[in-house]
Amino acid sequence: MIQANTLNNFAAYLSTEDNRIDTSVDTSKLRYLFKITNDMDGSVHYVYPEARAVYPRYTRFIFVYNATPDMYLHQVKLIPSGHYKYEVYEVSWEGTPTLTEATAPATETTVLTNNPANGVVQGLVTKGILNVTDVVGTEQVQYTQREAPASTNYIYYGQ
Repeated sequence: MIQANTLNNFAAYLSTEDNRIDTSVDTSKLRYLFKITNDMDGSVHYVYPEARAVYPRYTRFIFVYNATPDMYLHQVKLIPSGHYKYEVYEVSWEGTPTLTEATAPATETTVLTNNPANGVVQGLVTKGILNVTDVVGTEQVQYTQREAPASTNYIYYGQ
């Protein structure tokens, strides 16, 4: 499970190397497309997070919050808070990976023209749950604590 706060950047450590599909290319020629689905309203967000470090069994991803997100710049806006499902798709390049609308698939079903500069979705690598919570003070429902009354406070009915 990935934990994140609304309106903030967050990191995720996911098992990618254990489930790797295209082993013919170096890890520098791979990027990961995340499909994030809101459990409540079904809205779908796609993003290519920054893969900061690739270890023998897992990868550290960085997601950047932005009010107007760009999936190719590692940006995402996950509002409202709640539970999301994520799916991670492996995308490989023959040439140097470039994250642009013309060279990187926008969804898991997008097929670009056969060109070494274009990425190819290899398949689903992992999936799970993303829990997004509100930052303290920005909750969607806020309560104001009042001081207890000095005397008893009764409500009488029918008199």
